[in-house]
Amino acid sequence: QVQLVESGGGLVQAGASLRLSCAASGRTFSRYDMGWFRQALGKEREFVAYISRSGGDTYYADSVKGRFTISRDNAKNTVYLQINSLEPEDTAVYYCAASSGILRVTTAPGYGYWGQGTQVTVSS
Repeated sequence: QVQLVESGGGLVQAGASLRLSCAASGRTFSRYDMGWFRQALGKEREFVAYISRSGGDTYYADSVKGRFTISRDNAKNTVYLQINSLEPEDTAVYYCAASSGILRVTTAPGYGYWGQGTQVTVSS
């Protein structure tokens, strides 16, 4: 089992950058693929980015390619999401999630563990 805690969100102006962090408890972090999702008010939760347990495979939603970068540090039990050139449309609660599956997963049901989320608000 793994517990996840996100941090790094905030209120920023359009064009700014943020780095979100997700700290995992336990000694088995490196056994999980990790993902970032976001949910805007009144909308469905949507996939943002994926990283394999080794960090060797990453995948992004088309809407964020080129602006978002997912990375992980297994020694620190942490996964990151670097967000550049923030846009008002990026405003959402951002969640990290862990998957014990063996294939790349880009849908929420594929992740068994979730953090509580961190709010990102982008003003125009």
